[in-house]
Amino acid sequence: MEIQIPFEITLWMLLASFAKIGFHVYHKITIWVPESCLLISIGLIVGAIMHSVHETPPAVLTSNVFFLYMLPPIVLDSGYFMPTRPFFENIGTVLWFAVVGTLWNSIGIGMSLYAICQIEAFNVQDISLQENLLFAAIISAVDPVAVLNVFEDVSVNEQLYIVVFGECLFNDAVTVVLYNMFTFVAEMPTVQPVDVFLGVGRFFVVGLGGMGFGILFGFVAAFTTRFTSKVREIEPLFIFMYSYLAYLVAELFAISSIMAIVCCALTMKYYVEENVSQRSCTTIRHLVKMLGSISETLIFFFLGVVTITTEHEWNWGYILFTLLFAFLWRGLGILVLTQIINPFRTISFNMKDQFGLAYGGLRGAISFALAFTLPENIGRKQLFVTATIAIILFTVFLQGISIRPLIEFINVRRTNRNLDTINVEIHCRVMEHTMAGIEDLCGQWSHFYWKDKFMRFNNRILRRILIRDARAESSIVALYKKLELQNAIEVLDTVSGEISAAPSVISLQEEQKESSKQKMSLMTEDLKNMHKILSKNMYKIRQRTVAFTSKHALPNDSQPREILIRRHASIRRSLRPGSFQSTSQKYFSLPAGQSLGSKYPSSRLSHAGKLLKQILHTLPLGIT
Repeated sequence: MEIQIPFEITLWMLLASFAKIGFHVYHKITIWVPESCLLISIGLIVGAIMHSVHETPPAVLTSNVFFLYMLPPIVLDSGYFMPTRPFFENIGTVLWFAVVGTLWNSIGIGMSLYAICQIEAFNVQDISLQENLLFAAIISAVDPVAVLNVFEDVSVNEQLYIVVFGECLFNDAVTVVLYNMFTFVAEMPTVQPVDVFLGVGRFFVVGLGGMGFGILFGFVAAFTTRFTSKVREIEPLFIFMYSYLAYLVAELFAISSIMAIVCCALTMKYYVEENVSQRSCTTIRHLVKMLGSISETLIFFFLGVVTITTEHEWNWGYILFTLLFAFLWRGLGILVLTQIINPFRTISFNMKDQFGLAYGGLRGAISFALAFTLPENIGRKQLFVTATIAIILFTVFLQGISIRPLIEFINVRRTNRNLDTINVEIHCRVMEHTMAGIEDLCGQWSHFYWKDKFMRFNNRILRRILIRDARAESSIVALYKKLELQNAIEVLDTVSGEISAAPSVISLQEEQKESSKQKMSLMTEDLKNMHKILSKNMYKIRQRTVAFTSKHALPNDSQPREILIRRHASIRRSLRPGSFQSTSQKYFSLPAGQSLGSKYPSSRLSHAGKLLKQILHTLPLGIT
């Protein structure tokens, strides 16, 4: 039985996982040095050890392995945790930078490198225009993971954050489409003008076709989960199978598989999470994060190993001009495209925002994997791989480490992301409806108008078909539930602690004598109602996904558990002698001369405290 390759892959995954654990033990390291830099550094060390003992790395990163097994989890992770509301508010700008910006970089870098190849001193005259365009498409894939983490830590403005996030996601889709198209063109002996027009037409057909397939499979997934209320344990399976099936079917029809899985993830997140249980939602989020993180970790780790263990073709002129043109065309593209899109935006990008967009164009896992899986018939493949590794190391280490102090130094516009209040939500809804009405009166059909039309169509038709409970829940109600979770539990914490403190003022002998009477003091129906109320208001409220979620961090699930831990601690403290008398006056207003014991018999208070504690212990610990 051949177990060498799976055994080595398992060891690599364990080593990379141990490295990530070590990085976060001393968390200050990851604040100033991006995680991708640390993973590449570990890979360089492992590669140096393997090279010293004359050991070659296993050939695990093949074209099929990357495109069928490693790329889908990375894209699914980005698409599923996309902040939907700011994304759709800035979708025009995101697509402008992702599509037009990627074409700008690919064509600009490719043409510039082809001009350099005509200089005999660099000894690269054999590289054709098609191969230069293919290489330029590879290094146009941005992967600003470190930049997004910095932007989130320093709380940059919402528009800058979501444009960088969305460009990273859709830029990968455009890059893979260009990669496949230029790979096909590079194998052609001659290119006719008609081939250029066919390539442009295919570019748009492939992208739109991927979007259609993704939305279709997202709807099918939502409709399927409508009937899974009796089989909750297989709900996460449908999410992963339908998203992966969308990817494979798109590959089968030669359309954009990345666009398919991205649109499928966005659709499923909106509809499926209302059908599945909260436990399934938590499982899905953790598995998506785990698979995406493992794939990117292995690619960065393998990049460091390959840098040392493989033979490289080094050409100073070609590689240095690649670095220069990549940085130059990125900056020029952001400057030109921003001047075009700014008049159509409500909040324009100033020069500081443009610097953040330009400097945040780091290259990463996608670029390396595409270069490493180039066909063998590409004449200067080793030079392309070497140049790609050089630009990745340059951008990840230099730009990734320096982005934080530069952003803080130029003082990019910040925003307060802790504005989840009913007041803010109401004002946003009022402004949206007002703008939609003004656009309707003026005959101007902007995104507010189309959003209002879609929400009407969604509530009247789509939700009735795809969601088990077709009643549309207002975002105000959802936010109210989220805030109610914190306020109501804290109040109940105090009340339950005070009621359960009643046995501390009653002697054990009196409690035993009155035990038979206490059992009849509260009826069974009252207990059921109490259990139902606590279960509904304290544990069955579904929280919305955090708006800004880092690409490598799950939504914070620790706050509800922290509240529950505080509640149990409050109950334990309340059982101490004298705790009930010191706090009862704060929350109970009684007539003068009347005590709590005179209003409610102490025996009844004692029994109520016991029963409430039993009910609380029967409920699940934590919101899962």
